[in-house]
Amino acid sequence: MKNLIYAISSGLLLALAWPTYGFPILLFFAFVPLLYAEFKVRNSEKKFIKWKVFGLAYLSFFLWNLITTYWIYYSTAFGGAFAILVNSLLMALVFMLYHIVAKRTGFSAASAFLISIWMVFEKLHLAWEFSWPWLNLGNAFSEFQNWVQWYEYTGTFGGTLWVWLGNIAVFKAVLLYKEFKDKSLIYRGIFKLSLLVLIPIGVSYLLLSQVEEKGETMEVVILQPNINPYTEKYNTTDTRIGELLLKLSEEKVSESTQLIVAPETVFADGTILSNFEQSEAAFFSRQLINKYPQANFLSGISFYERFNDPAKVREQSNQIGPMDWYDDYNSAFLMNAEDIPQLYHKSKLVVGVENFPYQDILKPILGDVMIDLGGTVAMKTTQEDREAFVLNNQSFTGPIICYESVYGEYVTGYVENGADFLSIITNDAWWGNTQGHQQHLSYAKLRAIETRRDVVRSANTGISAFINQKGEVTKSLGYEKQGSIKSDIHLNSEKTFYVEHGDYLARVAQFLALFIFLFAVVKYKRNRPGV
Repeated sequence: MKNLIYAISSGLLLALAWPTYGFPILLFFAFVPLLYAEFKVRNSEKKFIKWKVFGLAYLSFFLWNLITTYWIYYSTAFGGAFAILVNSLLMALVFMLYHIVAKRTGFSAASAFLISIWMVFEKLHLAWEFSWPWLNLGNAFSEFQNWVQWYEYTGTFGGTLWVWLGNIAVFKAVLLYKEFKDKSLIYRGIFKLSLLVLIPIGVSYLLLSQVEEKGETMEVVILQPNINPYTEKYNTTDTRIGELLLKLSEEKVSESTQLIVAPETVFADGTILSNFEQSEAAFFSRQLINKYPQANFLSGISFYERFNDPAKVREQSNQIGPMDWYDDYNSAFLMNAEDIPQLYHKSKLVVGVENFPYQDILKPILGDVMIDLGGTVAMKTTQEDREAFVLNNQSFTGPIICYESVYGEYVTGYVENGADFLSIITNDAWWGNTQGHQQHLSYAKLRAIETRRDVVRSANTGISAFINQKGEVTKSLGYEKQGSIKSDIHLNSEKTFYVEHGDYLARVAQFLALFIFLFAVVKYKRNRPGV
């Protein structure tokens, strides 16, 4: 019973530490009850040890996932259940690997393996087709961005390392106290944890005091149409949307405005890709530009392209019938008075809603259930490169579409391609007025710190916002409010250490985890009797 209480305690502590409602200091000892439960099972039980450890870990991680990401249910019941159950399973399997190594090695090696394998797991969640990095530990400091200004050097994996070092320090103090019953060991552990927490925070505030808003300034207007995706988005027309955007722009756009930004798929009728320049979206964009010729207009749009040539079929193409296919795109476009339209197609896709992972294996089993979710019934087609749009003042922006903003190293690709600032266009209304849209905005602050780029964020129903290079929200428009906001942003061309080197901590962790695991297995086999 005590082990169950320990497992539940870890799950609750992890959940209570999460943004945007929690306090991340809890993270530095949140795993300790679960670690202690695993230690007790490993050293006292004889039967079904692995299954007991797995059950305890699954309970902890299920509670964490359920409390922090329950809101996925509002978009898709199946997707929400799948994300919570499967992500909890993956986390429990990672913890099982730690248990296997801990049985065969000492405390230091097992601890190093646990930190490394967790970082490997988080890196996997950034790269594979079942990608779901929402609960990567480094994200937890997004509401306390002044604590992690050093993310410009480490990215969020620095936060993951920080969290685990704290937990290992507390866990070691607990084990030493249990063995020697000396309270000074607890005090020593608290002192070490305090240093582990406070020194990085102190370094962060030192960096913060030295951060200056770099680059020339530019006036930007963000539009927030507040279209309900369940009752309005697919029951209106691009003509009405265009008229609404023109109306909203009149509130704030001036002769000094150089960029106007509208949200993801705001033009949702489904425009034929090759006919874009004859579309309603292009027509209203030109009207806006004719009225404000100095301005650029960046917006989201739904494209498709239908064809019957088998040579054009891609892995993400959708088949309608014999010799009849189409590609479906969630895209961004930029128009101004000087250049031809620029296009970018979203490339980090939401599992189930926009992407059917590992179709060859899963489609014979599941049919089309994975893509009949969240308002769409088609696979989205992506592009390889991170496109940087060039404005008519020769500045560059990264057109980040929705879920892409959760991926740190991925976003650096826009900066590598010249982005002086980041433009996030999104539609978070699928999740309702829950923690989902608040967390999504909060994570964007980490991208600003990692790249030292201003962020312009246009959200359909909110929260639209301007974020500066320190990760501070300088101006915002709340959820379910229709309107526009205006602010000056800075254009920074300098690259941070993280932009240049990416998730190097995770890459080091991959080698370390593999080395320790192989060492533990080989050593165990050599020491077994009769082996």
